[in-house]
Amino acid sequence: MSTTGQVIRCKAAVAWEAGKPLVIEEVEVAPPQRNEVRVKILYTSLCHTDVYFWEAKGQNPRFPRILGHEAGGIVESVGEGVTDLQPGDHVFPIFTGECKECPHCKSEESNMCDLLRINTDRGSMINDGKSRFSINGQPIHHFLGTSTFSEYTVVHVGQVAKINPAAPLDKVCVLSCGISTGFGATVNVAKPKKGHSVAIFGLGAVGLAAAEGARFSGASRIIGVDLNAGRFEEAKKFGVTEFVNPKDHDKPVQQVIADMTNGGVDRSVECTGSIQAMISAFECVHDGWGVAVLVGVPSRDDSFKTSPVNFLNERTLKGTFFGNYKPRTDIPKVVEQYMNKELELGKLEMFITHSVPFSEINKAFEYMLSGQGLRCIIRMEH
Repeated sequence: MSTTGQVIRCKAAVAWEAGKPLVIEEVEVAPPQRNEVRVKILYTSLCHTDVYFWEAKGQNPRFPRILGHEAGGIVESVGEGVTDLQPGDHVFPIFTGECKECPHCKSEESNMCDLLRINTDRGSMINDGKSRFSINGQPIHHFLGTSTFSEYTVVHVGQVAKINPAAPLDKVCVLSCGISTGFGATVNVAKPKKGHSVAIFGLGAVGLAAAEGARFSGASRIIGVDLNAGRFEEAKKFGVTEFVNPKDHDKPVQQVIADMTNGGVDRSVECTGSIQAMISAFECVHDGWGVAVLVGVPSRDDSFKTSPVNFLNERTLKGTFFGNYKPRTDIPKVVEQYMNKELELGKLEMFITHSVPFSEINKAFEYMLSGQGLRCIIRMEH
C-alpha cells in the first residue's frame, strides 16, 4: 500500500532531555512539503556531534529532539518541486546542504551553502518553520535537518545526496559525515605532497580518516597525536607511522614535533575541537611553507591565541567544513571512488567497529562515551 501523501507512524529514538537515554517511541512523520524528501532510513551511525548535542554542553539545549545525521536510506516519497530524486533512490541525508543557486554553491572554492549550511539551533523545516515529527500532537524537534534516529525522516532536497544503488549502505553510510570530513580535510584542504610529513591531532574516526588522506597523498611520515595511548596501535592500520602522547612530555607538544621533524611538519590536521590542540597544530608546522587545517569544533567561547610572528614567518592556518566537499555534487563521487577501489577507503570497514539493532541504540552511546571503537552502525531493521 502506498504511503505517499500519508502520515507515517514509525519508531524513532527520542532524546527527551539532556544526557538521558534515548526512548524508542512511536512518532508520526508528516508527508514531505515543497522541496522536501521523505526517506526510509536503513542504517545510521553515531557521531560525536550527536553526543555533544545530546549532552547539551556549551550550546542551546533543544528537547525533545530526534538526533542522528550519519545515515543511508531509500527515498519513500518526494514533495512538490523535487525533480532530481524519486521513490526508490538510494541516498544519504547530509547535515549540510547544497542549494546549487547561492554564491557559495556556484563557487568552486566553497561548500558553505547560504540556504542550507549547518544550523544546530534550528529544530524545524525551513519551508514553513514547522516540525514533520510529532507524538500525540506534540511537535518533536529536528536535528541538523536530518534526524536519522527514526525509521522515516523528512529532509530538504538540498541535503540529500543520491548515490549508486549498488553501494552497500551499511558501510558507505559513514561517508555521509565523519569519514569524508577527515579525508577531505587532508586531501582537499591541507593538500600534502608526496614525501611530506603530516601531524594528525586526535585519532578518533575523523582523525584516522585524515591520516588515511595523508597516506593516500603519499606522505612519508604521519605523526599521530592523542592523549589516549590505546589508540596508537589501531592508527597504524590507517597509515600513522609515529605517535606522540602529550602527557609523556614536559614541554609543549608543538615543540616535541618540531624537534622530531627538524623544525616542524609540512602539514597538520586538527580533529579534536580542543583549543589547545588547535594552537599546537598551527605552531608545529614548519615556517616558510607549513599549513595547518582545523577540523574540530571548539566550544563557543574559545579563542585562538598565537603570536602574529607565526604568520609573518609564513605559516598558514586554514579551517575546513565537511572536508570542503559539496554534499550533492561531490559525495556521490566519493562513493564511486570507493566502489571502484580508487580510494583505499576500502578500509571503510575498519572504521566500523560495532553494530547494534535500533532497539539497542543506547549501546552506541555507551561505546562512544567509553572510548570503545570508532563507528557503531545502528540497523533500523524495518
